[in-house]
Amino acid sequence: MAQLSSASSASSRTASFILRIFAFAFLLISLIDFYAYRFMLATIVIGTAYSLLQLVVSICNVVSGGDGKLVLSFFGDKFMSYVLATGAAAGFGATVDLKRITDAEGLEMSKFYEKAYASASLLLLACICTAVLSIISAFTLPRRSL
Repeated sequence: MAQLSSASSASSRTASFILRIFAFAFLLISLIDFYAYRFMLATIVIGTAYSLLQLVVSICNVVSGGDGKLVLSFFGDKFMSYVLATGAAAGFGATVDLKRITDAEGLEMSKFYEKAYASASLLLLACICTAVLSIISAFTLPRRSL
């Protein structure tokens, strides 16, 4: 029984580590691709800082075999997934509105829209990674209290 718990705990730590790398990479690429929308930029910067912090914590957890601050990770991941979701939604919404305005004026800005949609999509992928991390930490939290 202890081996099963230890194996699932190790796989949970490894999955968390990998998802944190993906979330950080998606946020970093999203920041590089596009930085014109202020709210979207703010969520990307906040998400990148949080992901980097949690990535360091995950590295420490994988190396030491510990679980770290599970309650902080649980609530932090849940909060960040909402922040990142609103940033992605703002990016998509702003791009749709801007495209409608510039198309009415007859301006061709397709490269700009492609970058904007790509950035918002990467931000949404980072949001999904963070939401999955909050689910993983939700399953790990009760096991730790037993």
